[in-house]
Amino acid sequence: MRILGRAVVVAVLGVLVVAPAAGAAPGPVRGGTVVTGTSDDGAPEEPGAGTPGGTVTWTVQPATAEGPDGRISLRHVLDPGASVTEHVAITNFSDGPATFAVYAGDGVVSDSGHFDLPPGDGAPRDGGAWITLGDAPGAERVDGRTLRLTLDPGAAVTVPLTVTVPADATPGDHPAGVVAELVAGDTVRLAARVGTRLHLRVAGDVAASLAPQDVTTRWEPSWNPFAPGTVHVRYRVANTGDVRLAARAATTLAGPFGIAEAEHSTQIREVLPGQSALVEAELRVWPLVRVTGHVDARPWVVGEDVVDAALRGGSADVSVWAVPWSQLALLVLVVGGVLLVRWRRRRTAQQVQARVDEALAAAGVTHEPASATGATGTAS
Repeated sequence: MRILGRAVVVAVLGVLVVAPAAGAAPGPVRGGTVVTGTSDDGAPEEPGAGTPGGTVTWTVQPATAEGPDGRISLRHVLDPGASVTEHVAITNFSDGPATFAVYAGDGVVSDSGHFDLPPGDGAPRDGGAWITLGDAPGAERVDGRTLRLTLDPGAAVTVPLTVTVPADATPGDHPAGVVAELVAGDTVRLAARVGTRLHLRVAGDVAASLAPQDVTTRWEPSWNPFAPGTVHVRYRVANTGDVRLAARAATTLAGPFGIAEAEHSTQIREVLPGQSALVEAELRVWPLVRVTGHVDARPWVVGEDVVDAALRGGSADVSVWAVPWSQLALLVLVVGGVLLVRWRRRRTAQQVQARVDEALAAAGVTHEPASATGATGTAS
């Protein structure tokens, strides 16, 4: 995406979704789509139940006014303050009718690295607030931003949407998406969603930078004195710029004078502006009393994006006390063992000498130590 004094909108094709009627919690958007979750209150009997057994299958795709057009993404270049109208097509592939809540929201990336949207009960504050859903055949407008839509088996409907970039919008990326969430009765009982992702970029001078933040360390010694311990490093790679970036995060630790260096690195496929990605590293480190190093975050451009700005990374110092407790315990045992052996030998020698002295005394023999000059006598 080139920054040409305009905003860029990219919507990624939603995948086919199959939602059972009983199960767990909502899933994240993966690869630009929201993966299904399930309810925990059994299969509903009202519209939304889908096929026998409670399975509902549906998809959301970029489209024209006539229906899905096979595009993988929607791309538009807009000046700030301009708008564009596009469409998404929602198709019910189930054997029974299904009801959906259709709404737009701000985009986030979870700690697992997957794109997602917050639940529909919260009002968007960024790119999601720039999206207005138009009227669609058979759709009921629940509020200003949500449509309620019931589709017969095999039916599809095209929903128009307008993206309007505010004239005073800040430069950079403003992620968003449009989802269709399965509904039963008057409430959303199945937390199952699929959607189309939108990347919104507003023109202007952008910054592309990452920085490690909130770095914490913890030393975990090994109770095997002949094995290294573990340093646990936890931090967040924060996007301190205004365009989305991928990252290589690396942690390097070493003892005094750089000896016994250890390194951990990981790839982060996407960090959105104003957001961060959690990194937890474990490094095998010898207990050299004081271990120091640094955490580095190095950015690069995501996919086919074009970022007309210098990519800037960041670093943070790391230090942790790595006290060799097991080695000290072994040293205490060794030194204590040597002292104990010497003490027992001295005690044993004293006991033997005491018994010899007692035996000589009992025999009437006086035991006198020899003089330094040897034995002397007198001439007759």
